[in-house]
Amino acid sequence: MVENCESPFALLQDGRRVHVIERDLTEPDRIVGELLQPGGYLKLIELGLQDCVEEIDAQRVLGYALMKDGKSTRLSYPLDKFEEDVAGRSFHNGRFIQRMRGKAATLPNIRLEQGTVTSLLEEDGVIKGVQYKTKDGQELKAYAPLTIVDVPSCFVGLILENCQLPFANHGHVILADPSPILFYPISSTEIRCLVDVPGQKVPSIGNGEMAKYLKNNVAPQLPSELQDAFISAVEKGNIRTMPNRSMPANPQPTPGALLMGDAFNMRHPLTGGGMTVALSDIVVLRDLLKPLRDLRDAASLTQYLESFYTLRKPVASTINTLAGALYKVFSASPDEARKEMREACFDYLSLGGVCSSGPVALLSGLNPRPMSLVLHFFAVAIYGVGRLLLPFPSPKGFWIGARLISSASGIIFPIIKAEGVRQMFFPATVPAVYRPPPLN
Repeated sequence: MVENCESPFALLQDGRRVHVIERDLTEPDRIVGELLQPGGYLKLIELGLQDCVEEIDAQRVLGYALMKDGKSTRLSYPLDKFEEDVAGRSFHNGRFIQRMRGKAATLPNIRLEQGTVTSLLEEDGVIKGVQYKTKDGQELKAYAPLTIVDVPSCFVGLILENCQLPFANHGHVILADPSPILFYPISSTEIRCLVDVPGQKVPSIGNGEMAKYLKNNVAPQLPSELQDAFISAVEKGNIRTMPNRSMPANPQPTPGALLMGDAFNMRHPLTGGGMTVALSDIVVLRDLLKPLRDLRDAASLTQYLESFYTLRKPVASTINTLAGALYKVFSASPDEARKEMREACFDYLSLGGVCSSGPVALLSGLNPRPMSLVLHFFAVAIYGVGRLLLPFPSPKGFWIGARLISSASGIIFPIIKAEGVRQMFFPATVPAVYRPPPLN
């Protein structure tokens, strides 16, 4: 059984009977899940779902443009070794979800039902299924040997119309004050704008504070070719606000149930890595379940599936760590060392060659290697220190350089600790990886 899972197709392909319970089967109108990195598109191909980005006016995304204080640099995905159709995709999330639902509905062994899950059914410490309320208000129970729970994610944004981005087929990140602003196309005529507003309390939409904030604080920091469309979108009033959340994966194995998606693991949406992680998780789970014919031995199945939490780490931890670290580096700060780190990151990525292709390969999910991430992150810090000490070292330069290294460590090491050092860098030492599937 799958609750609120966007892609049961992988389980259906293996001939399993799947009961999907979705709170709402109409086309979602969400401002998240609109950007799929090339690594995520490769996972779609593995799952046989690549046609789900067709016929929805999806736009090819070939990289990112980074903008700061009137300067810009283009960072292209390293796609030379892949087939021509491999690239990022951006689209209306609802259209993509409906395509996946339609694809799943073509298989005979699925039951797709609209309902709201109210609780998990537990017997002797084992999850046996769910209790849910149908759209007609009936309280029903559904039983299954494995229940997969997923929950949608959140963000903030609006849509710009009838304008062109400075770099076609690229996502755009504006290093604004106080935090980054993101643009990417979601159709041939629409551009999504996501404005990060720090803090727990955002300006109110109802009393006009949000519109005033966007016009006065945000619009002047945008490229001139986007300002009129941005102000027009604000004046139309279709402003959506949804909270950002980050949550490291904290496995709590429960017999009969498995958490996936944002119910289990979230990262800052700046890098658009959420769907790539989710699709990668689905591929890992599919491969683990493939040799199993019977899922009813909950205790053995739970022990076997503990390897899922380690096998997912290369992709998930790389994207999670990069998202959290980049958000902190790209956000404005009054601290001089943090300012230098932000400037060094922009200039490092502008160098081209491996200095841009390496980080972009990590961001895109094409090279999910945590050690490569750490090396590039500290290469940025060392590059920043070098800039401070050239052409002539000074006591102030040494002091800010030391604080820059300290600041970089303070950004990335807590994120790595939360992700799990052993699972990220030494997964082969985790015993669960070598557990054979239970005998059926």
